[in-house]
Amino acid sequence: MGSKTPEHERQRNGNDPSGSIKNNATNGEPRGAHLSRDGDTSVGNDGGDDDDDDDAAVAGLGCDISKIISPSGPTAASKKKKRKKSKKKTPSLKQSSPPRVPLAELFPRGQYPSGEIQNYGYVAENTARTMADEVRYQSRRHLQDDTFLNDYRKAAEIHRQVRRWAQDSVRPGQTLTDIAVGIEDGVRALLDNAGLEPGSCLVSGMGFPTRLSLNNYVAHYTPNPGQKEVVLQASDVMKVDFGVHINGWIVDSAFTMSFDPTYDNLLAAVKDATNTGIKNAGVDVRISDVSAAIQEAMESYEVEIKGRTFPVKAVRNISGHNIEHYRIHGGKMVPFVKNSDQTKMEVGEIFAIETFGSTGRARLVDGPGVYGYGKDPLAPKKVISPLASARSLYKTIDENFGSIVFCRRYLERLGVERYLAGMNSLVSRGVVEEYAPLMDIEGSYSAQFEHTILLGESNKEVLSRGEDY
Repeated sequence: MGSKTPEHERQRNGNDPSGSIKNNATNGEPRGAHLSRDGDTSVGNDGGDDDDDDDAAVAGLGCDISKIISPSGPTAASKKKKRKKSKKKTPSLKQSSPPRVPLAELFPRGQYPSGEIQNYGYVAENTARTMADEVRYQSRRHLQDDTFLNDYRKAAEIHRQVRRWAQDSVRPGQTLTDIAVGIEDGVRALLDNAGLEPGSCLVSGMGFPTRLSLNNYVAHYTPNPGQKEVVLQASDVMKVDFGVHINGWIVDSAFTMSFDPTYDNLLAAVKDATNTGIKNAGVDVRISDVSAAIQEAMESYEVEIKGRTFPVKAVRNISGHNIEHYRIHGGKMVPFVKNSDQTKMEVGEIFAIETFGSTGRARLVDGPGVYGYGKDPLAPKKVISPLASARSLYKTIDENFGSIVFCRRYLERLGVERYLAGMNSLVSRGVVEEYAPLMDIEGSYSAQFEHTILLGESNKEVLSRGEDY
């Protein structure tokens, strides 16, 4: 989920790390972010797991198999084998399509696969922390908790399985509402949490409303009630950005779908830039160095559209970001262009490393309509307003979303009615922020790829990495 840079921020009122993209799309198949149909060991040919899930989970968690099998035990040669009666093997449970099997049923031992582990390849500069560093580090001690890490890996596996279904199923002619609802229903089903009871969305659910941004709409578009229904076209380039959270820790990952080979190089540029950002990120690394590497990778590409050649430009005024508890945008930003920010990444931090590339001006403006809303984390528990609808709505927001971003579609799913006047009042008082779609010039095209990474002492884990990207 792209974060606005300060110059653009509106004021309130009141598993292919190389980045290459194979040309494997024909007859309307999605391009650039499509998993192999018959080689996915995570979710199987039809969304399930072909192998034993718990064995995969143990392997993913780095379990040493030599510690399970004693080397001093009898060998096959010294112990006579007894012939056993053959038993019918119980078929392993697989994910359905659309995804509806709770992930806990696919992983009954409750251990989930790790993401991609990347070693830093360097020695961190700071062997001793300053007092301020130590205070920040102590505030992230929960990152050493096995339950925390396993929950994060579970959220990442849900993201992989749901996006696999989307990549296999989404086709031109579908409405953006149907696509968004399909993704969100899949996430809730795999979490085994419908999110309809007060407080249940805070236990687990969507990290933010699903973004389906087409062409020059670069980011922050979701279908909402009252808007004109949009139908996906074969000529569209669609950014798919959604988040999954468990206990307030959000996996934020995005990919781009295209059905026309014309845009392959655009997608390749952005995928390469994102992987370059991930490769360069690490403890004690300056954010400016990561940004410079991203821009260099991105802007080495160009794309030919209808006989004209366009350079792929890194978008200037949104950025990647760190992720905090129940907050998709923390206090650190990772721009996609060279800058002078000397801020360093720190051990235990979680970052959404993402990039956006555009064939337009690469400088975004607010588009028409509303994407979603977010309650100020520092807002009071109760709000004073002459409007009863505003007070009631604020209570609903606090109980169901807290500081997690939500949209009108989510309110109506909860059965909330006639909320616009109350919402306008909350926005004007500054306790709720309103977010608009972000767009480049008409006629331009844009792409996005994104992963969530966790910075450890000696390596980083790309939590959301999959075989697709």
